[in-house]
Amino acid sequence: MTQRKKPKYKIGDTVVITIYGTVGKITDIKWLDGHYVYEVNKSHGLFMESTLELLSEFEGTVREQEQIDIEYKFFIGDLVQVSGYGADLFKVVGFRTEIWRYKEDAWEDVIYELSRISDGEWLEAGEEELTLVADAESAETFIQKLGLLYLVNKEEKSLKNQQLQNILRKAELEEIAKKKEKKEFIDHLLDLYNDYRILYELFHDQEYYQVMRVILRKLENLAGNGMKKP
Repeated sequence: MTQRKKPKYKIGDTVVITIYGTVGKITDIKWLDGHYVYEVNKSHGLFMESTLELLSEFEGTVREQEQIDIEYKFFIGDLVQVSGYGADLFKVVGFRTEIWRYKEDAWEDVIYELSRISDGEWLEAGEEELTLVADAESAETFIQKLGLLYLVNKEEKSLKNQQLQNILRKAELEEIAKKKEKKEFIDHLLDLYNDYRILYELFHDQEYYQVMRVILRKLENLAGNGMKKP
């Protein structure tokens, strides 16, 4: 049995692919049909020894390869708002980079693929059109905490306001209640105020603002602590 010869190059060698004039590192070596073939830069193609030459021994012209570093601001699963779509929330479901090269100009565009939380509508948008609301790790918690699933429509807002009115009417009857009960109710109103403050800061809906004012007036009456109006 004829002993197999040793490969001319080894993994890690920097070589020139002479048919292209490009440079790379050998990442794998295979024995195929009685010949060694080489993988360069983990590419799918394999090269014969005759098409490779060590960079240190190459005397031809090496073709420069462009290296592009793209920094992404958003990632899959992130919750974002899109310019022109108001308070709608979208989830990032994919992104791609489009590379443009012309004789006297060059640029790269990052395009994000989005799905609207309320109805699943698909949308593409550029990076400059997006505002991060919550990263992928906290996106679902954010949606659930606001109780939106995502979008609060007029019917849902009306129901929330009706519930608030019921609570405030109940407060009128409980102002003579024991101190402990009064404190618990104040804490509940503070929680409601914080919920509506978050909604107002997100969507700038005047209806949320008015609810905040009503809650503060009730708190001032209950606690007498001179809280400032928003």
